[in-house]
Amino acid sequence: MGGDMGTGPGTGIRRVARDDEKAVEAAVRLLDEAFQDDPVSSWVFPDPAHRRERHPHLMRAFLEIALDEGHADLAEDGTATALWLDVPAEAEEDEGEGPAQLRAAVDPENERVELIGRLTASVHPHGRAHRYLLLIAVAPDRQGQGAGAALIAPVLVECDREGVPAYLEASSARSSVLYERLGFTHLGEPLRLPDGPPMYPMWREPRG
Repeated sequence: MGGDMGTGPGTGIRRVARDDEKAVEAAVRLLDEAFQDDPVSSWVFPDPAHRRERHPHLMRAFLEIALDEGHADLAEDGTATALWLDVPAEAEEDEGEGPAQLRAAVDPENERVELIGRLTASVHPHGRAHRYLLLIAVAPDRQGQGAGAALIAPVLVECDREGVPAYLEASSARSSVLYERLGFTHLGEPLRLPDGPPMYPMWREPRG
């Protein structure tokens, strides 16, 4: 699934290769640090000690999915990473196998690892090929300085050039405001996790 729809990352951005262990580890570390205290990660792993242990495995699994079905970008200075999936117009049905496999690989006794996959899949739009921003992480000491926007800007330029929409789920109202500045708009009602925080599906039509 997926494929290269553009010319590659912009200046100061490297495309993560599966065999580049240094880049892979840097991306996993960034994702883990950035999302340790995120509302959704805290819902998936309510116990802080358990979260510190298992959360890196979830982030590594997401990176593997991106490398299989899209790509991962990493800022050359190691301060930000973004995971993108290339979603075809007619996505293949996995009959729920993906979330179950994720749970088995990451934390078999934790049903929320599987549930988060099923719930996000239930609101994911179908019928048009698009880029899916699965995750973006910025080093804690660089957040709020535009590093994330700079990292994803080249992909959004590709989307505009190719006429391809983009999609994401923001994990907080605050981050959804930041995505609105990049052209994303809310897609229906928030996804409300059981006894947990809302997530905000957002869609971006290509510009120009």
